[in-house]
Order: sequence, then C-alpha cells, then structure tokens
Amino acid sequence: MSTKGPGMGELLKNRFVQVILLSGLLLQVGIWVRNFSILLFVVDQTGGENSRAVSLISVAEFAPIFIFSFIGGTFADRWKPKRTMIWCDVLSAVSVFVVLLTLIFGSWKAIFFATLVSAVLSQFSQPSGMRLFKIHVPESLMQAGMSIYQTMFALFMVLGPILGTFVYQHFGIHTAIAIMGVAFLLSAAVLVMLPADEEQEDRGPRTSIREEMAAGFRYVLSNRLLTILGGCFLAAGLAIGLIQPLGVFLVTEQLGLPKENLQWLMTVSGVAMIAGGGVTVGLSKKLQPQLMLAIGMAVSAVMMVVTGYSTVLWLTLVAQFFSGLVLPAIQIGINTMILQNTSASYVGRVNGILSPMFMGAMVLTMSASGELKTHVSLSAIYMTAAILFVIGIIVMTPIYKMKPAAELPQEQVQEKVG
Repeated sequence: MSTKGPGMGELLKNRFVQVILLSGLLLQVGIWVRNFSILLFVVDQTGGENSRAVSLISVAEFAPIFIFSFIGGTFADRWKPKRTMIWCDVLSAVSVFVVLLTLIFGSWKAIFFATLVSAVLSQFSQPSGMRLFKIHVPESLMQAGMSIYQTMFALFMVLGPILGTFVYQHFGIHTAIAIMGVAFLLSAAVLVMLPADEEQEDRGPRTSIREEMAAGFRYVLSNRLLTILGGCFLAAGLAIGLIQPLGVFLVTEQLGLPKENLQWLMTVSGVAMIAGGGVTVGLSKKLQPQLMLAIGMAVSAVMMVVTGYSTVLWLTLVAQFFSGLVLPAIQIGINTMILQNTSASYVGRVNGILSPMFMGAMVLTMSASGELKTHVSLSAIYMTAAILFVIGIIVMTPIYKMKPAAELPQEQVQEKVG
C-alpha cells in the first residue's frame, strides 16, 4: 500500500461503494422519469390551466420530508439498514405497479400516489444508506466517497429532465410508470449484493420508539458541532427558499428575455454541478469539510448578489455557473461533517432532525417570496438571500478549526444522551 494513504482506486474497489453507486444510478433513472413524466402528464390532463394540480406534485414530493424524515431516521437506526433499503425499493416498485393498474382501469388522479409513496419510503431508505456509508467506508475515504455520490446526483440534474421528458413524449405515461417500477426493482436486486447486516449486540432492554426519538434530540443538542450545523442549515434554507421560485422572473424581468431562456440558466448550473463534483473529488483529501462548506457558501453569497443585479445574460450565466460549481462542495461538506461527527447508531436520527430543519426553512421563505416580490425589487430579494448565507458562515465560525470527532464507544454515547 502506498505511504500516501488510501486513494481513489481503493475507494472504487470498495464493494459497498460499487453497489451503492449502481443502486443510486438505477434509482435516479426511476426518480427523474417519475418527476417529469408525472409533471407533463398532469399538465396534459388539466390542459395546463390547473396550477393547484401541478403544485400537488411538489406537495407529494416534499411533504413526506416534514412528516416522515425524523420517524424514518429513528427506524433506520433501529432496523437493519441493508434490509430496510431493499424493502423500501421493493415496496416503491409495488406501489408504482398498483398505480399503473389504476391508471389503466381507473382514474388518472392516482398518479399522485406514486410520488407520495416513493417519497415516504425514501425517508426510511436514505438514512439507512448514510448509516451504511458510516459503517463500510473508512473515514479517510468518506469525503471522496460522498463526492462521487453527489457528482452522480449532479449529473442527473442535467440528464434527468431530458430523460424523463423523452420517455413521456415518445412512450407515454404507462411505459414511464413501468420503467419507474423496473428501476426500483433492479435497485433492490443490486442492494442484495451489499455486505450482510451486522448482528446487533445485546444492549439490554429494548427502548421504545418514543425514547429513541428523545435520545436523538438529546444527542444533537449535546453535540456542539451538530447544533451549530443546524443553525447553518436554517440560514441556508431560508436563503435558498427565498430565490427558488423566482428564476423565471429573473429571466423575464431582470434580463427582459422570453421565459423559455430559463432552460439555459438551469443547464449551465447543472453542467457546473457536474464539474464541481469532479473538482471536489480532487480537493476532498486536501480541504477540511467545514472549510469546503464555508468556501461554497461564500462564493454562493457573492454569486447571488451578481445574479440579483445583473441585467445581461452572459453575466447571469457566469454567476449561475459558479453557483453550480460550489454547490457540491456545500452538499459534500455538510454530509461529511454529519458522518464524521455522529455515532453510527445515531446517523438516521441526526439526518431526520437536520434535513427537515433545512427543508422547513426553505418552504417557509418559498411560500413568502411571491408575496415579497410584490413589495420589493428582485435585486433586494437576492441581496437578502446573500446576507442570509453570510449569516450562515458567521454561525459556523466556531467549527472551522474543529477536527472530526472520533466515534464514541456505545457506553459513552448512552451516558452522554441518557
């Protein structure tokens, strides 16, 4: 073995990494075919005039994050993670095929059920995957592993809409739903190749779900880094939610272009995310995750200001490119810090607390941004978002020099949160 330590070759030879990447690839195919096929199908069914029906797709996709994220994280810590992920994919496939039958013989409105069920099950599956990352990937390779994983997601940010639209337009909703179901089943089959779940050691009397949820909150509150990270999540969520719905107005009002030009902003951002994922993989062994997160947020804040005040397309595209370029650094920095500073037995619950915090803040400002735009300028809103990002950087100040916390022995964890 090289004296320089483990490298990318060793990471890609890791059986867990190979399996989880292949499973993730199949799931992304299913998810993006689902997202865009259902969106276009609902628009066609309603003549493009029922904004409430279209918005229900987003509700079905995001509502489970609030309702089931912490519950799913608690069960992910309690159940065997490999078995949990396999069953979630199988049940997602079953629900999809039930919806397909309903579409053929009944009402088209059952289509919302496909999104809702798979979104609920993902709240149990995703924290189980994070827990397996903690168990099977050496800490020296964790940040690089998360970089590759996030790069795959970035790739589908560009290819996913194209794939989903192509499938629906050429083959129709029935074939699209069938592809979704097959993708979930293939993912489940791939996950069978994961290393077997470890038998849990006897830790005395079995605690109740309620007690384990309470222990999860105490664990986060007792961990200074996780508490600070929660504050950063709030600030980032408020900032992103504020500008998320306003992209089309950026094109039509700020740049004075037809709304169709929004696709160029999204494409540039997606391509930049792919490039950013590759850059982050290369830097992952040289930068601490907290520094990576701070740099990403700082660049994003500057680009938000540029985007908000730019009145020419090329400058806005440049700002979008750099925003997309650093987004993987933000995502990877956050996930790596959570994994490095959380005991394996609490990974699910920590995710279940922090993720809804971010999503809740984002939805709060998303719901207010439209009304806010009627009273203040677009530039002022983007400036406010940039200030919120800066606040997030300031909140994180105490953790920039922190080193990853070694995982505590189980007895110490129980004592710390008990």
